[in-house]
Amino acid sequence: MSNTELFYLSVAEAATELVAQRLSPVELTQAYLDRIAEINPLINAYITVTGDRALDQAKQAEAEIVGGNYKGPLHGIPIGLKDLFDTKGIRTTAGSKIMAERVPSEDGEVVSLLNHAGAILLGKLNMHEFAFGITNVNPHYGPARNSWNKDRITGGSSGGSGTATAAGLCAAALGSDTGGSIRIPACFCGIVGLKPTYGRVSKRGVMPLSWSLDHVGPMTRTVEDAALMLQVIAGYDTEDPGSTNIAVPNYSTEIAKGIKGMRIAVLRGSYVLPMDADIENAFEESIKILKGLGAMVTDPVELPYIEDTLSANITIISSEAATVHQTEMDGRPYDYGEDVLARLSIGRDHPATAYITARNTQRRMRDQLMDSLANYDALMLPMMPLGAPSIGQNDVLVGGKVLDVRAAVTRYTQPFNLTGFPAISVPCGFTDDALPIGFQLAAKPFEESALLRITHAYERATEWHKQRPLV
Repeated sequence: MSNTELFYLSVAEAATELVAQRLSPVELTQAYLDRIAEINPLINAYITVTGDRALDQAKQAEAEIVGGNYKGPLHGIPIGLKDLFDTKGIRTTAGSKIMAERVPSEDGEVVSLLNHAGAILLGKLNMHEFAFGITNVNPHYGPARNSWNKDRITGGSSGGSGTATAAGLCAAALGSDTGGSIRIPACFCGIVGLKPTYGRVSKRGVMPLSWSLDHVGPMTRTVEDAALMLQVIAGYDTEDPGSTNIAVPNYSTEIAKGIKGMRIAVLRGSYVLPMDADIENAFEESIKILKGLGAMVTDPVELPYIEDTLSANITIISSEAATVHQTEMDGRPYDYGEDVLARLSIGRDHPATAYITARNTQRRMRDQLMDSLANYDALMLPMMPLGAPSIGQNDVLVGGKVLDVRAAVTRYTQPFNLTGFPAISVPCGFTDDALPIGFQLAAKPFEESALLRITHAYERATEWHKQRPLV
């Protein structure tokens, strides 16, 4: 098997080869490290590469597998972590100058779970500073570049995770999502990005941006791989105050059930307009495919209060982020990037009444979304109104209208951070200038299985996830 074949194996495919001992974890890890050495200088996906440690882990995994101690589908699989997950003995920068030399003494909870499952850590991935942005243009470590077009943004804040996974620099990665930071780069980089329900995955040992809106989730090349990753990291953590004690289903079993008779509502109205024509065409074609697979698609559905989520989300994020950063803002303000400092300063200036109003909007939107989804398995909407903008671009033209890039990119993602409902982005085509397109599904709390079932069926009926960037 060639190196190209190795580093573009799905997690599930690689696991099959590893457990059968037709592939060595050492061989697989070395292929990824060689790929990183070749491609990372072009796309700047990694802040820190842990090559020696990865090979040591690979040797241990090989000995365990050969010895009959196989731990499951992630055993011997090389992955990357967004650089805000605490890793014992490995610096965790949060994409910042302020934490450039921070070396945690303990692993975060999800890192511990991945270690226990036998996953191999290739390194820590580039991100927007302190996860507070959507471009991954980082003033301290340089921009992560989109592997489909290196002049375009990856999206953020988990941009390194998106472009590394797409370009074959890891088999899968973890990201975090506060306003869209898993799903945005997943869409722009042409991979799968799952934001689970708030409370489904522990955030202990993850640098917070907004403790009431932060989520942790997988970024993978296939839906099946997202299910395998979620299986390992999902569950109740007694030491995380935001964690919820709800049983975790067998996601791999669930996705195999098919979608005949499943009920999908399509969000319409002014909220999803404007969008570029090629985006709209890809979205409509995806609806047709799901109907052809037996899903019952109701079209249209509107959410009258959804416009209110945008300002509420921004108010909560910026207020809570300013609280997290108040000491460093007082002592080291000029060590922040200009854009992040500006957003933190806005959060500092929000009155308590604005924050309380935003939390009231949050409760109202949760109730409305729960009511709207009462008779449906999922809500479908576009993922992005446009393809990935250029690095440094502040305004974008969408459907003939000029929009602020941040507002345009987060418009479809923020409602599901505000409400905490699970949501997933899945590739569904390419723009006229060859940039990935995705659609988004959301579901009721803790119904990740429904999202995975629908998108897995869609993926099996299409070829978009098999396309590879030319890097």
